[in-house]
Amino acid sequence: MQILTKSKRGCQLKEKKIAIAAAETAGDVIMKYYRSKYEITDKSPNNPVTEADLAANYHIQETITSAFPQDGWLSEESKDSPDRVGKERVWVIDPIDGTLEFIEGLSQFAVSIALVENNRPIVGVLNNPATKELFVAVEGEGAHLNGERLSCLPATKTEQATLLASRTEHQRGQLRAFENRVGKLKYIGSVAYKLGRLAAGSAHGYLTVQPKNEWDICAGDLIVREAGGVFWNREGESIQYNQPDPKQRAGMFAGRTELVEDLVNLYKEVPNM
Repeated sequence: MQILTKSKRGCQLKEKKIAIAAAETAGDVIMKYYRSKYEITDKSPNNPVTEADLAANYHIQETITSAFPQDGWLSEESKDSPDRVGKERVWVIDPIDGTLEFIEGLSQFAVSIALVENNRPIVGVLNNPATKELFVAVEGEGAHLNGERLSCLPATKTEQATLLASRTEHQRGQLRAFENRVGKLKYIGSVAYKLGRLAAGSAHGYLTVQPKNEWDICAGDLIVREAGGVFWNREGESIQYNQPDPKQRAGMFAGRTELVEDLVNLYKEVPNM
């Protein structure tokens, strides 16, 4: 277990405070648009961006970069800057993870803010302003939801496990091979929100069969780990963040170690995965 020095812990608590402030401000902005009228454009097929995404991104960036101007920046809604890769610290942001659900008026989305140091998240904040859920984690300090300490459910056998999975992947039929191999699949939106709910004990595990970007998973990764779980890729390894290409390969899993080991092996057995 990593032991943090007083100066290190104090630094992370300062970053935590700024991250929470940014997430809460963004949440307030988002709720002004939620279930209202706003402009929607498509960045690519099935990849919309709304006025709310852009407004939230602006406020998050203003809050964080004014406090930490030397840090790197990676956000879904900002032009990428290659110089971030050479920085020791980088903020990884998704102003609204779950934009499709936001557009549908479903309360399954979250502001996702993480601070990465030497390729590992050390601060993670998820804010779902529609459900008033604020998930916060600092490396070595545990994960909390609205101030209450979180702990992932104990591991169970794969055939008895409840797993959180993507609504979109379900609609595309991409999860059919898993349906009879696990206890139950629960389909909800937003990768980040799913990881927060996993840490809060809503299910035993999480799986996805699609590639994900760093901003989708970074804060949730830390929150799960600080709640006693792991977040692994298809090779059974932790994610290394702040890569030149932020897109991670398909196949990612979270939960207690024993279950995730089984899910990684199951993924390798499933045809066409």
